[in-house]
Amino acid sequence: MPISHKHRVYIPTSARSNQYITADIKVTPELIQHFGGLENLYKHLNPTIFKLAEDEGLHNCQVIANDKLPVIRYHTESYHFQTKEQIIFFYNPSYHEAQNVFIDKGHQPNKIRIVLLATGENLRANSASFHSQVQCFVTKLQQQYKDVDLRIKFRDHQHLSYDLFAKSKGFKESYGFKLRSIAERYRSRDCTLPNEHSSLAYVTVNLPINRKLKNTLMNGESVLSNLYDTIQDHYLTAIETKSLTRTAMIANGRTPLVRNSKFDQQEKTEELQMIGFDPESKDLQFVYECDVDGTADCINFIIVAGSDDCEREGYGKFMNKVEKVFKKLTKQLKIDEEHEDMIVRFHQHISYSK
Repeated sequence: MPISHKHRVYIPTSARSNQYITADIKVTPELIQHFGGLENLYKHLNPTIFKLAEDEGLHNCQVIANDKLPVIRYHTESYHFQTKEQIIFFYNPSYHEAQNVFIDKGHQPNKIRIVLLATGENLRANSASFHSQVQCFVTKLQQQYKDVDLRIKFRDHQHLSYDLFAKSKGFKESYGFKLRSIAERYRSRDCTLPNEHSSLAYVTVNLPINRKLKNTLMNGESVLSNLYDTIQDHYLTAIETKSLTRTAMIANGRTPLVRNSKFDQQEKTEELQMIGFDPESKDLQFVYECDVDGTADCINFIIVAGSDDCEREGYGKFMNKVEKVFKKLTKQLKIDEEHEDMIVRFHQHISYSK
């Protein structure tokens, strides 16, 4: 086998790509005062945002001014719904376009978050072009309000999602990905990033806690902790053989948010579980958050890539290790590969201030 194949992971052609960029504007007393009040700020800023976005060919633009977290997922229908702490957007990048504003009356936000969702085909191949479009949009927005100090925080999010069991279901075609870092891909496409930027790559895998799994592992017992303990033992054994040291197992009904521990600390709210990892550290980092009250409907596994996992060729070698971990785990848990799904999401994030 050619050595280059060791740096590729073969992902089914049925995999889906997502990309969205958030541009955060901090809402300061000075900013509100400049516009003569929060309502006037919205009145002036929101139409300008939508016009400039449209001028740059950015056709799916959401303005969030209620401090809720955007969560983006693929769906054949376009819709969104809000919880207390999140706004979940479902859309198909191939043909869904939208402009929306989310404001809670009487609430003064900490930030106005502009969410720009990539549209069109071949999102991963065109990710640098989309990022450049957003950079132009932000530059023009800052120029429009040059008498105001509009400091904007960029966050570029990219996901590649696929069913680990796709081949068992008859989807035989696959494509070899090197999974290069965002900075490397953008550099080769003349998309300039500032030297001061942070990046993070990780994998999430969701395991539904269904009746079959409970019957297989709990042997008629009612104590849910026994199920978690058994799965944790199998999981830790599997990752130990692949020398993956930054990982988590979350089953508490909260949405996990993965962050760099250099900048963010581990905490949780009613809906969200923030977990931090240091990509530079060689130490074992394992986060375990599982409630035994039965509120969780799935277990979220997270494996974070370290700085040494991103080789010049990309994250392909890292992803091959991750796949082997979960193939081993599913065999131990007796998961039916032909009838059950195990969705793998490869995340790449990059952030900087402009």
